[in-house]
Amino acid sequence: MIEFKPDMTTYIRAHAVMTAFAMAAGMLILWALGNPHVWTGAVGGFAAVALRGWYMADEIMDEVWTMNNTSLTGPYERKARLDDITKVRTIAGSVQIITKSGDKHLIKYQPDTGAVIDQINAARQKQAA
Repeated sequence: MIEFKPDMTTYIRAHAVMTAFAMAAGMLILWALGNPHVWTGAVGGFAAVALRGWYMADEIMDEVWTMNNTSLTGPYERKARLDDITKVRTIAGSVQIITKSGDKHLIKYQPDTGAVIDQINAARQKQAA
């Protein structure tokens, strides 16, 4: 059995990128509205993402996916049979799995998404053989 655990460094890096976008968006919105205190958009964007990151960290770090010979099992009773997976791809530090029925699952905050995809695809090929 293989486990895919979220990585705290990847989580922090993703939040740093979100923070930059939130700060820029906040400042841009205030500038477009003619607010003379544009800098407060940066403070608000930083505070919003930092609070979210701090609040969600424990829950996100508990979201472990496991893979056995036949399926992937994730948090909150998520499950995808390997023979039901049609696409596996990277989305911003996460691995997205799409099934034949259209279900989409994210294995979040993986330090090496390419290695996760390779392991899933290898297991799929092994099962198909």
